[in-house]
Amino acid sequence: MKNSEKPITVAVVEDDEGIRRTLALILNRAEDCHCVAQYSRGEDAVAAISDTPPDVIIMDINLPGISGVECVRQLVARGVKAQILMLTVHKDSDVIFEALAAGAGGYLVKPVPAAHLLEAVRDVYGGGAPMTSSIARKVVQSFQRGQPPVSEEDSLSPRERDILNMLSQGFMYKEIADKLGTSYATVRTHIERIYGKLHVNSRSQAVAKSLKR
Repeated sequence: MKNSEKPITVAVVEDDEGIRRTLALILNRAEDCHCVAQYSRGEDAVAAISDTPPDVIIMDINLPGISGVECVRQLVARGVKAQILMLTVHKDSDVIFEALAAGAGGYLVKPVPAAHLLEAVRDVYGGGAPMTSSIARKVVQSFQRGQPPVSEEDSLSPRERDILNMLSQGFMYKEIADKLGTSYATVRTHIERIYGKLHVNSRSQAVAKSLKR
């Protein structure tokens, strides 16, 4: 990482102290990531993160008190723009799908190898959506059943439609910026506007609406 580049800020929400500290240690050893906060309860995370959101949140699904899925819902309802990665012990497709539908951007399976953790954080921050194809299919199908016509997409500008199309093809933010000859920050701004116009909170939801159309 160049000295002029800011590290990806990450918050960890995990009730197991050992796992929480290990995740933070892995993040802080990487040159391009920095763990800025750790929480053992979802309620504490919602209260603190709402005021000072990081770039990425790693969220355990099984938390004491409110669940990780409910925590995602509350963060999204408060307008938090951080990318959220869910942590799960096993690949419970229904629960993972529920989290993604609530606004999470991907998921990780415990135990998480250091390289896999960092790759997923960089992936979701860069516009990716780390998840299996079976989960992605569930997300798409949910928007194909009983949803109203996607009239919101008509409000997108030509540039925003181009970017949404590239998101649907799996391009990362940096790749989109290179193809359009613009900056990474500009692409992120366009994508935030796309999310707002489509009334979605994640890449998977935006792509699902695009595919439905």
